[in-house]
Amino acid sequence: MIKPMIAPIRYITEEDGRRVGVVLAWEDYERLRKQRADDADLLVGLTRSELEALAHSKLSIDQQTRLEELLAEAKARALTPEEEDELNQLLDRIDQLNLLKAKALLTLQVQFGASASSPETR
Repeated sequence: MIKPMIAPIRYITEEDGRRVGVVLAWEDYERLRKQRADDADLLVGLTRSELEALAHSKLSIDQQTRLEELLAEAKARALTPEEEDELNQLLDRIDQLNLLKAKALLTLQVQFGASASSPETR
């Protein structure tokens, strides 16, 4: 069996020898690009500033205030079924927001090499 010839890796370097880039064969570039586009966890099509805004998003002040009220009430007494439903909806919203924020942070890291720490949701 004949092995396909693999082109040597070529780097773009600064005058001091520091590597700042790599030259890829077009086929390799297309394969890598397709892998990224197929990743369901990446938020493709958003700009860096849009991803950063999403990564740092929070509950609205009204939602945060209501969450704090319901949590305080839950410590003091049993919540009504309606209050429990409302609390669960707010907690579900926080979970969804945290998932979106994590996807935004991952996308920033993969697409832009940005390393941002995950801010708090609330």
